[in-house]
Amino acid sequence: MLSGGRELEVWGDPIDHSLSPRLHAAAYRELGLDWSYGRRRVSEASFSGEFAALGGTLRGLSLTMPLKALAFEAAVTRNRHGELSGAVNTLLLTEGGPHGFNTDVAGIAADIADQGVPHAERARIVGSGATATSALLALEILGVDEVEVAARRPEAAQALVELGRRLGVRVHTVGLDGHDGRPVALTIATLPGGVDLSPSVADALAADGGLLYDVVYGHWPTALAQAWQCRGARAVPGIGMLVQQALRQVRVFLTGSDEEPLPAEATVLASMHAAVTEA
Repeated sequence: MLSGGRELEVWGDPIDHSLSPRLHAAAYRELGLDWSYGRRRVSEASFSGEFAALGGTLRGLSLTMPLKALAFEAAVTRNRHGELSGAVNTLLLTEGGPHGFNTDVAGIAADIADQGVPHAERARIVGSGATATSALLALEILGVDEVEVAARRPEAAQALVELGRRLGVRVHTVGLDGHDGRPVALTIATLPGGVDLSPSVADALAADGGLLYDVVYGHWPTALAQAWQCRGARAVPGIGMLVQQALRQVRVFLTGSDEEPLPAEATVLASMHAAVTEA
């Protein structure tokens, strides 16, 4: 049973930079809901205490890093992408316990589809961290058959190879400067915004990388985006992913499902986009 509460929060550490309150406020305003959405600084160490102290007023939580694995453990149920990734970014608080959802995966896939990328048999992921897992799951949604993972330490990406086997997607790993040179239609970059790549590595990735979809949106353009732009190729920041995953969180908080569309969803989505793109 869904909570009747009207209060929501986003937790993380750091949290002051989060755009989630603006996104959610825009959505609930468009939906005519008098709901509040706040932010709270919660670290890995303080998560269990903060979570245990919750009363019955909160309807749900959004979780940012480094709390997604802890939220996974706290959930009594999880959606498919939560189970496959080992991470949830959304908790719906109900009388039966917290239900976990990973909306990042569908958010990435939806925004890439909005970029008009044609069907890509091969794609590349740059990086091997937690976001790379969501990227691989998004590529499965998009029907990609083969994925090259370019990482500083290819051995650290073996979990992605194993996940690929479970998904029926061929995954192989290479060093950042060792990709096989075969062109791809799409590159998803999952490196943190401050990562410094050598110009030669960035240029080599750009030479045959198709569209660059960089999940970073706060440090734009990244070194990779600049390499793409120098070649006259298209590079897209991840702000649309942020909006799309938040839209699915709103679905969860309103309907209990991340797949059930909202009333007048196109209008809600437009308002959310405007909330983070207009000055």
